[in-house]
Amino acid sequence: MKIVIPGGTGQVGALLARAFLARGDDVVLISRGGRGVARTVSWDGRTLGDWAKEVDGADAVINLAGRSVNCRYSEENLRQMMDSRVDSTRVVGEAIAQAAKPPRVWLQMSTATIYAHRLDAPNDEATGLIGGDEPDVPAYWKRSIDIAQAWERTLGEANTPRTRKVALRSAMVMGPDREGIFDVLLGLTRRGLGGTAGSGQQFVSWIHDQDFVRAVQLLLEREDLEGPVNLAAPNPLPHRELMAKLREAAHVGVGLPAMKWMLEVGAFFMRTDTELLLKSRRVVPGRLLEAGFTFEYPEWGAAVRNLVERWRNAEPVRS
Repeated sequence: MKIVIPGGTGQVGALLARAFLARGDDVVLISRGGRGVARTVSWDGRTLGDWAKEVDGADAVINLAGRSVNCRYSEENLRQMMDSRVDSTRVVGEAIAQAAKPPRVWLQMSTATIYAHRLDAPNDEATGLIGGDEPDVPAYWKRSIDIAQAWERTLGEANTPRTRKVALRSAMVMGPDREGIFDVLLGLTRRGLGGTAGSGQQFVSWIHDQDFVRAVQLLLEREDLEGPVNLAAPNPLPHRELMAKLREAAHVGVGLPAMKWMLEVGAFFMRTDTELLLKSRRVVPGRLLEAGFTFEYPEWGAAVRNLVERWRNAEPVRS
């Protein structure tokens, strides 16, 4: 297959590109300037250009483009988060619409953050609650929901009748690559800082990197799957339990807890936002399970042991 990946020079793009290259696919990354693990073509993320020629005749497009959410939620950063997602999705749709031979499938990154902050029940695609008006949470958290909805709305509005469209409502992809989310969590844990954040009751949704790759491969192949699909392991767990199992796998006995005010101070100096830790993301993969997908790592305990071992051995991600 020829697979074009806008925004493919980040952690998730590198993960997918390595897996596709390993099975013999032709992979083209579209980037604002970074270099990736496969052939890379430049774009500005907003306008059509020579990069669009790569889309014409491709088998699939996987659009991962968007400003990192690991930042302070200032008005300017929120604007950039919104614009980078909406603009890149719109222009990818324009490239597909003008292609003489459009790709048969367009996988568009979205986010599990679209769902409501809740502790009472999990969110699947059929019955999950879209967030935005939950009581007892900071009002500005709704901005992340607005961005996620605009992202998916732009995908839906794209005039690409010959191309199947899937919105990837992805949870955190846990892999051993340096500077990824797991590397950050493990680093904090090894320094004795891997304790409970806030109440610790908030749910964390996650997916093992190898299951993420396998799920994406399934979605490329299954012509009957379109619309939103949750990419998350079937067993999200409270933050308190997630960190306890991480400490156990890393053989670290102590993890200092952090009260909410401590997290606010730390987030300020780390130039990030506490929503990433404190929002309860209880998301389950209803449609993947209905499609017969079998997770190799449905439980965090086995997943984290595998990840710690691979992190220590610097093992490359397998396809």
